[in-house]
Amino acid sequence: MPVESILNAKAITFTVRAVCEHDLDAIMRIQAECYPPSMQEPEEVVLSRIRTAADTSFVAIDGDVVSAYVFGYPSRLGAAAPLNSRFVVPANANTLYIHDLAVSRAGSGLARRLVARIVERATERGLANCALVSVQDSLAFWERFGFQTEPAPGPELRAALESYPGNALYMIRSLDA
Repeated sequence: MPVESILNAKAITFTVRAVCEHDLDAIMRIQAECYPPSMQEPEEVVLSRIRTAADTSFVAIDGDVVSAYVFGYPSRLGAAAPLNSRFVVPANANTLYIHDLAVSRAGSGLARRLVARIVERATERGLANCALVSVQDSLAFWERFGFQTEPAPGPELRAALESYPGNALYMIRSLDA
């Protein structure tokens, strides 16, 4: 498996590579560390995402220990994966949808590097946008990366947002600029 990039954080060297099935246990551990039970998605859903979107999803590892992950998949602007759903990749994708970014305490500082890598992948694939659902009061975090809230989502998107607990916001970032 090719190494995507090398990252240095707190004197530890992290490697970023595409996600694969043998990362599942570590991803489930990090998910449990980062999210309340109401937002933890079942193992079979996470595994289906690995199988569907391995070329647009990444892990950061130190040696063989996964410390962070980001899941993304090609989608359409204005669409979002509801919580606990499998990814559906449309034939006419124009957006890389970032479904989940989680960093363990051991991987502090990796989030911005994983965001940069997934945005880079969207650009490599010729997609015009990145989009995501901001949860857990992460609005300011995503705004630092150029994401802006979508003020008037359509009915399907509103239904997807309602599947998340708390204040879930749809955010987009144009990659044309």
